[in-house]
Amino acid sequence: MLQLQHISKVYHTGDQEFHALKDISIRFRENEFVSILGQSGSGKTTLLNIIGGLDQYTSGDLLIQGKSTKQFKDRDWDSYRNHTIGFIFQSYNLIGHQTALSNVEIAMTLSGVSKAERKKRAIEVLERVGLKDHLYKKPSQMSGGQMQRIAIARALVNDPKVVLADEPTGALDSETSVQIMNLLKDIAKERLVIMVTHNPELAQKYSTRIVQVLDGNILSDSNPCEPTEETKQVDIQFTKTKMSFITALVLSFNNLLTKKGRTLLTAFAGSIGIIGIALILALSNGVSDYVKKVQEDTLVSLPLTISEQNQSNLLATSPDLSEKPYKDNHELGINTVLTNLLKKQIGKNDLASFKTYLEEHASKVESLTKDIRYRYNLQPFIYASDTSNGPKSILPSTLADEVETANQTMKGYLQNLNYWSELSSDSSMLESKYDVLEGRFPQDKSELVLIVDENNQISDLLLYSLRFKDPSELNDTKKLDELSSQTYQYSDFIGKTFKAVVNTNRFVKENNLWLNKIDNASYMKTQIENGLQLKIVGVLRQKDGTSSGVNTPSGGIAYTSALIDYTSEYIQNSDIVKEQEANQNLNVFTGKDFAKDPKPFSSENLTEEEKIQLAKMTPEEQAQYVQQYNDNSASTYEENLAKMGVINKSKPAAIELYTSSFQQKQDLKEFINAYNTAKKEAGEDDKVLAYSDDIQSIMSSITTLVGVVTTVLVGFVAISLIVSSIMISIITYISVLERTKEIGILRAMGASKKDIRRIFTAETAIEGLISGVLGITITFLATFPINAIVAKMTNVGNVAQLPIEVALILIGISIVLTMLAGLIPSRIAAKKDPVESLRSE
Repeated sequence: MLQLQHISKVYHTGDQEFHALKDISIRFRENEFVSILGQSGSGKTTLLNIIGGLDQYTSGDLLIQGKSTKQFKDRDWDSYRNHTIGFIFQSYNLIGHQTALSNVEIAMTLSGVSKAERKKRAIEVLERVGLKDHLYKKPSQMSGGQMQRIAIARALVNDPKVVLADEPTGALDSETSVQIMNLLKDIAKERLVIMVTHNPELAQKYSTRIVQVLDGNILSDSNPCEPTEETKQVDIQFTKTKMSFITALVLSFNNLLTKKGRTLLTAFAGSIGIIGIALILALSNGVSDYVKKVQEDTLVSLPLTISEQNQSNLLATSPDLSEKPYKDNHELGINTVLTNLLKKQIGKNDLASFKTYLEEHASKVESLTKDIRYRYNLQPFIYASDTSNGPKSILPSTLADEVETANQTMKGYLQNLNYWSELSSDSSMLESKYDVLEGRFPQDKSELVLIVDENNQISDLLLYSLRFKDPSELNDTKKLDELSSQTYQYSDFIGKTFKAVVNTNRFVKENNLWLNKIDNASYMKTQIENGLQLKIVGVLRQKDGTSSGVNTPSGGIAYTSALIDYTSEYIQNSDIVKEQEANQNLNVFTGKDFAKDPKPFSSENLTEEEKIQLAKMTPEEQAQYVQQYNDNSASTYEENLAKMGVINKSKPAAIELYTSSFQQKQDLKEFINAYNTAKKEAGEDDKVLAYSDDIQSIMSSITTLVGVVTTVLVGFVAISLIVSSIMISIITYISVLERTKEIGILRAMGASKKDIRRIFTAETAIEGLISGVLGITITFLATFPINAIVAKMTNVGNVAQLPIEVALILIGISIVLTMLAGLIPSRIAAKKDPVESLRSE
């Protein structure tokens, strides 16, 4: 049945070679009891491992029923061991956390035998070896002879053609050894039994054939098997072995039960991240619900905003002014939002007419409002005063470009960073909203104030935005950690200076064309140095009980409307604006008339003079010229003026109307509705205003903010998930080390590398499930005291609510993360050499 042809086995240790087997050739009959005798190190165990497919020969060939195994792959050897070979080891090699029955059954789980059939066959073979009354005992509860009988039963349960026994009586007393040898002799009547032993007496008494081995060579063979006829090669097809995931789960679960304390501690550590995320989501869900309920009780000081372009609030338009008879007839009417918008330019408000109306009814407006602000599409360009390291734009902020981060959420946040706002020009409004901590309110266009929050704190990003701190520190975790313990004095800010560069000073006329030099560091450095100096003259804190609107600063730097007036006047008197206004058909950026059908730059469209001028430019100037040409070619006269910063004081971009109460705001809405009605009756539908109430938009923003904060917090807490995953990876690796012998046992029974990976993947999945369930359970229990404390402190109930679907998702995430954490340890386990694994203790 088995034939070894010129088998050699060489082990490499560093630069040295050790020849364990040297040109071994031997045949075995289908049923005989062969004893292989030899001293320690003679190569007898190596020979047995090669016959069993646990170890691979270096040269030669192993024939199974005449078929060569030279082309065998791992799965072929796995199937060969599972279906053809039964191993009996000197040290029993039983899985300690399994019962006798389970130890025997496990070999059949790899063969695809049904559960009922597995149990039946395992009981039968255990009865055969005399262990009928010990089916559910674990190895630690049994004697050495009983454990060896379990090993024999396990070797026989798959009805193998070959039983390999490695010193089966080496750890047994004399009486038990005789029992085991008689059992093996009985087994040899129906199959091939090959036993390695160093006891010649046992070999002589029980074996039908003795093979002596010394230094890797066969010295003698008492009953050699000679071929009587030419052996025919048989095409052997082994059934593929595979352990089901359920079996892997059972194995791993039983193993974890032997380490209950460690398993629970590991699960608890892994659940900390889940607890944190679950609590954040529970609070976020409750807070979102609460925010909706407090809309009528908070944010009274938010303005009612009317914008020239109201496209972001198309559905929040002015109310329908028609009669509503259906209201009392239990009928449904139609709010003609879309119809009204289609009848005029979408989202376009005539604020010039409304500004005139407000000025004509100043006394009425004064009684309805606390303050009125007219906003224009003009923002100053502000730079750091220190230009030694080049121009540093503070408004608009270039912080996003200076910070290297892969966090796209943070990148987007930095790109939209703006801590600069315009203060109200009404002194009573300022005094009602702010306390002066040091210094004074600004009185001049060049004066600024720092506004801190109610806790006398400023944002760390404000420090970096203002260049109080080096933006490169945002990439240094240690410095960021140190920042929280730092404090500043008011005097650190008062007197701090910046430079304002007027919008039109960015443009320079070259070759009869106006070019944008904002990217020219040398030019901008000069403009900054010659710009208007701005200085912080006071530190303000918002008063308790007040609230900030969209454009009302609650923290940051604020400038006066005088700065806008100064900038606007300077722009209006600039050469570029005068030239553009004097030539309304000519685009001063391109030198051509405003195109009705704009086309991209082409030298063919240039005049000879323009071509000559272009040729005189440097390559950089030519590239800039082409870029600006394309950017400006599609512009209109109005767009050019807007690019220069020109504003019309009679045509604001937005009007903000501040009130002192909801009732006053309602009265203001009726005042605006009266204006709309008058315009509608006069046939001036294009002057009917569409306005929005910022309470609604701000509440929406708060809800969004809650979502963003939740995301950021979840991101931070998720770090603990990563840490716990690393910890579980380490624990799994420790489990691999502890179960090394089990790995060798399973490989000896035919388990593939995938099966081994599956076992440890199953173990991590169980850990993940326990972690997830434990985390959700703790979170659920924690919501009770949290809700009780919050209710006592704020009279708000059920602020922590965790939806069931979120809980299930978090449990799933826990399982997935732990399984991912177990990938590397499970691969390490799968790659372990089965022979080395069996030798481990």
